[in-house]
Amino acid sequence: MKTNLKRYLAVHLLCSLALFTVSQANADPLPGRDVLKFSQQPMISTAIPTPNGPIYHGHDELSTLYNSAPVGTPIFDYSGIAMADDFADAFSSPVVHVKWWGSYMNNTLNQNNAISKFLIAFESDIPANQNPAGNFSTPGQVLSSQIVNLGALSPGSGTFSEKLVLSVPAPGEDIYEYNAELHLGKEFHQLPETVYWLKIAALVDVDPNSSIPPVQWGWHNRDYTIMNPLAAAVTPPVLPGERDERIELGATYPTPVWHFQDDAVSAQTRIGINAMSPNMPTFVQQFGYIPQNYVNGLDGPGPIVLADGTIQAGIGAFSKDLAFELYTTVPEPTSCLLML
Repeated sequence: MKTNLKRYLAVHLLCSLALFTVSQANADPLPGRDVLKFSQQPMISTAIPTPNGPIYHGHDELSTLYNSAPVGTPIFDYSGIAMADDFADAFSSPVVHVKWWGSYMNNTLNQNNAISKFLIAFESDIPANQNPAGNFSTPGQVLSSQIVNLGALSPGSGTFSEKLVLSVPAPGEDIYEYNAELHLGKEFHQLPETVYWLKIAALVDVDPNSSIPPVQWGWHNRDYTIMNPLAAAVTPPVLPGERDERIELGATYPTPVWHFQDDAVSAQTRIGINAMSPNMPTFVQQFGYIPQNYVNGLDGPGPIVLADGTIQAGIGAFSKDLAFELYTTVPEPTSCLLML
């Protein structure tokens, strides 16, 4: 009975969001088509403590893979460091659109080295209590992977857009918003209330004859002061799910620290490409996972001693989430009735 009620509420929310999407077309990546189903918003100009504290813009974790094969090589690979973060929602609807945020690290962007393609991969979950690598969860099996290319967005186009959203004074990095429509037939079909991982990495072709250093791209962190109401409920198998991590750690901090499931992780990553199918990796290999925390001074204040002598935790004590959103298609009104 509880499962049926949860399913009814999930479908009702999705259909309500769909109707809102149609009436508020400018709020969505593709007007009248894409509806939000999971959201970890980016840290951009966040005051801590709110509303009048110091401003923090967050930071970026390196997520870039490099290829140095000669032009025209039929089979080649990219390798480097890639980031991944976990997610789960209450819907069985497929992911058709991904939005995320990031930066050219050290503001190394120029017209000759802009990112023109990204790896987007969806992976299964290895829970912390089943992980031989340590007491933290990691991606497991690669369930779906593809490469999206810079270009105009349309349904099933396999393209992404890049938009500057904030110029950050040094030593910070300018923040960009990315929107990608997944390739037709490569939408990610998921189960409701099931933990998966999203991996996003920039792909860079290294020109050995160029004097311009290869660009480094990083994935921006979540604004942990904003709760994600679309995250799956705190019930098995999604446990602990979305929660204020201060309570879990018994820590004092001036704002909530909303966190979903487990730490974002970095990993040594290698992918294979066949020139005959350049948008569909032939393999994705990864190892050496490292869980990530926020950084004192960049994502929030460091530890301080309060007036009563107690120590307020620095943001570096808390697990890191990355900034991204997942979208599905707007269901037809008749489909909503059939789903109930």
